[in-house]
Order: sequence, then structure tokens, then C-alpha cells
Amino acid sequence: MAMTPPLNEPVIGLNSPLRWLKLGWRDLVRNPGPGLLHGAVLACFGWLLLWVASDRFWMLAGAFSGFMIVAPILTTGLYQVSKQCSTGHCVGMGEVFRIWRSLDGRLIVFGLLLGFAATGWVMTSASMITALTPVPVRNPMDFLRHVVLAPDGWLFEVWLLVGGVLAAPMFASSVIAIPMLVDTNKSVRAAVLASWNAVGTYPLVLGLWALIIMGLAGLGMLAGLAGLIVVVPVLAHASWHAYCDLTRTA
Repeated sequence: MAMTPPLNEPVIGLNSPLRWLKLGWRDLVRNPGPGLLHGAVLACFGWLLLWVASDRFWMLAGAFSGFMIVAPILTTGLYQVSKQCSTGHCVGMGEVFRIWRSLDGRLIVFGLLLGFAATGWVMTSASMITALTPVPVRNPMDFLRHVVLAPDGWLFEVWLLVGGVLAAPMFASSVIAIPMLVDTNKSVRAAVLASWNAVGTYPLVLGLWALIIMGLAGLGMLAGLAGLIVVVPVLAHASWHAYCDLTRTA
């Protein structure tokens, strides 16, 4: 006979990601300043990418997807904001700056690893697009015509497959690892192993969570990147609640 979990222990199911999003939205509404500032900074960085690579979409396509790999480490301060919200305290950017001023070596190491992974994907993506398309890809219409709608019908699929193969281990390594590094004194190795264990225990739930993250990030980008101002903090706060639920049920 299956045992009923304690009332204070969350039950992880396919509806959990929607619960995490609801809690993330609640945290943003309760304490909007730090979250909206993070979202605005990341949106501005996206606009900078657009400006720098406006005529080199072959590079831009990989840069934006690589940008999403690194984004979780850039929002570490928002995990602390959510942690304080759970105790009824609203904190400002001072608490976020405290996290950054600590120069936590574990977060620096993890950030560098994600940065290397993102750079590797940008270079791989750019190499694939420039080598396998018959003409230069300079703008979104070129990307749509010569990659997404390529006559041979396989380039876009291969591009997505390679991106997924590279992104999946990054997601599995970081989905709860970064909040854990903020919340505890565990080593990077222990946090990564805990993250992989969570993915192995709840593959469907966290697979759905990954799809939701990609979908919302994509919508934020399609809205002229302005949508990231709200999407980024909601996802960051929601990721904190995902970490809390997944570690309480471990």
C-alpha cells in the first residue's frame, strides 16, 4: 500500500511546473523591484546582441540560445529574494548585491562552466549555419528560408537536435544546483549530483519544466525582448520553488 506523504511535503506531478510559475509570479508581485531590474538588464543585453550582430543572424541564433544557458547564473540574487519572501520579508537590491559581493567561488566556477558551454554552442551553431547553408544568413528571413525551410528539410532539425543534445546536460546539471549553491554550503559537485538525481527521479516533470522555460523565454524574445523583463524574474523565482519542492521530496 502506498504511503501518503506528510501534509507539508509537496507531491511532485505534472501540475507542479504550473504551481512553480504561480509561486514565481506571486514573489514578483510581492517584491517587484529586484526582479524587474534583472529582467530589464537581461533584455538590454539582448538588445545589445541584436545591435552587434544585426547583420550576422548566423551568429545571433546561437547567441540567444546560449544566452539562455547562462541566464540562470545571472539571476542568483533572485533566489535569495524568493527565500526571503517565504519568510514574509521583502528585500531590495542590497540583498542581491550581497550575494555578488560574497564572490562565492562555487558560483564563479559554475558560472564559468555555463559560460564555456554557451560559448561552445554559439560556435557550433555558427559553424553549422555558415557551413551548411548555400548563402549567407544575415537576417531572420534568411534563417527562416535557408535553415527552417531548407529545401532538403533536414538542416533545422539537425540544428535543433544538436542544440538539444548540448542543452540537456546543462539543464540537468543546473535545474536545482544553482539555487542549492545559494541556499547551502554544498560543493558544486554535490549540487550537480543532486540536480541530476532530481532529473532522474522526475524526468517527465522536469522535461515539461524545461519545455515551459524554453516556451516562455521564446515568447519573451518574440515580444521584441521586452517580454523578458517579466519572464526572467518569474522563471527565476519559480526555479527557487522548484528547488524547494524537489529537495524536500528527495
